[in-house]
Amino acid sequence: MKRTLSAFILIFALALPVSAQEKECDRVENAGKVTQEIMDIPDDIPQGVIDKADCVVVLPSVVKAAFVVGGNYGRGVMTCRSGADFRGPWGAPTMMALEGGSFGFQIGVQATDFVLLLMNERAASSILTSKVKLGGDASAAAGPVGRSASAETDATIRAEILSYSRARGLFAGVSLTGSTLRADNGANRNLYRKDISAQDIALNGMIAAPVCAKKLIATLTQHSPKNMSGR
Repeated sequence: MKRTLSAFILIFALALPVSAQEKECDRVENAGKVTQEIMDIPDDIPQGVIDKADCVVVLPSVVKAAFVVGGNYGRGVMTCRSGADFRGPWGAPTMMALEGGSFGFQIGVQATDFVLLLMNERAASSILTSKVKLGGDASAAAGPVGRSASAETDATIRAEILSYSRARGLFAGVSLTGSTLRADNGANRNLYRKDISAQDIALNGMIAAPVCAKKLIATLTQHSPKNMSGR
């Protein structure tokens, strides 16, 4: 009896990390699907904008619940171009968390997909090493929409982070000012089954991308294979 119980406990303990890894892999795969769907929208992110982005954050199905005082809560991934000055191919994803509050009088719950473009190294490094308040610690703005839209507006030139949303089939630039974005190190531990910092994953190329990130990386590679920022 004791031997049977011990065997059961061992099997259960070994299964826990696998289950946690599968959960994070599902999030990575969902981020890949959202990225592909958004990139296939005729009036999506302007080519001139995404080609200048160093990193992309994808947050599928962020829940915004508003009961007099509202809040945003979501989990997703961030992937950056590899190499010096972000000139290399898209690299392994690091898990991310979006949290924040908004005030309003809506009553309801809505799930929205968010895509954030990080336009310089400062934004990427800050988010990977600490909790960053959008619009405070890092300048943020709603991104321009439409493939022919200009990337040279005052807002996009000044902003370190450009944000987009998709809800109920509608795609648009959206402001996430007041929300915070941070690396989810616990989720990274589950996904990669080892302790590794978000910076080592996304910027230093210390680990290979998991199989579940294939669609995410392939989609970004197809739509923006090179960094055209001109730095």
